[in-house]
Amino acid sequence: MSLYSQALAEFRALFAQAQTLDTDYPNAMSLATADSQGRPSVRIVLLKELDDRGFVFYTNQRSAKGDDLRANAQAELMFYWEKLKRQVRIHGVIESVSDAEADEYWMTRPLESRIGGWASQQSQVLDKREELDDSYKTIESQYPDGNIPRPPHWSGYRVLPDYFEFWEERPFRLHHRQCYEQKEGVWTAFLLNP
Repeated sequence: MSLYSQALAEFRALFAQAQTLDTDYPNAMSLATADSQGRPSVRIVLLKELDDRGFVFYTNQRSAKGDDLRANAQAELMFYWEKLKRQVRIHGVIESVSDAEADEYWMTRPLESRIGGWASQQSQVLDKREELDDSYKTIESQYPDGNIPRPPHWSGYRVLPDYFEFWEERPFRLHHRQCYEQKEGVWTAFLLNP
C-alpha cells in the first residue's frame, strides 16, 4: 500500500468512527483559503464526497471562497472530532469537479436548498433581509414543478491532497502527530513533536 493510500485509509477509518458519534455534522471541515494578497480566510463547509483523488465540497463560485480559489488554487482542510480527541489537517491544490458531478450532486439537494442556491448572492452585501426572502420567493415561483437546474455559478471543488497531519490528543500535551507529505511526486511519512 502506498503512503498516500495509507493516509486515505487512516482518514476513512477515523471518518467512519466520527459518523457514529452523536453529532449533527461529522462531515464539517474548516476550509482555509488565501486571496491574491495572501490574506487568509477560514470557514466551515461540508465534505460531500471522498474518493481516491480527494475531498469534495460544493459552493457558489462567486463567493469569497470562490474568489480566493481562483486567485490561489490551494486550500487546507481541518476536521476536528472532540469526542474522538482527533484532528486531521489536509493541504492540497484545488480542481473543479466536472459539470456532470456537480449536476448529479445538485439534484440530491433538498428543493429549498436548490432554490437558495439561486436566490443567494453569497458573500455580497445584503441591504436588508427582505431582499433575500423576496429573491427566494421569485425563484420558487419560477419553478413551480420543483425542477430547478443548477446555476452556472454553483459547483464543486476537489482538494487534491499533498499533505496529511493526523493529530491525536494524549495526556500532558504529549500529543501524537503523524504526517504524510508529497514533494516532487514522492510521499514520505514522519512524526512531529506536539
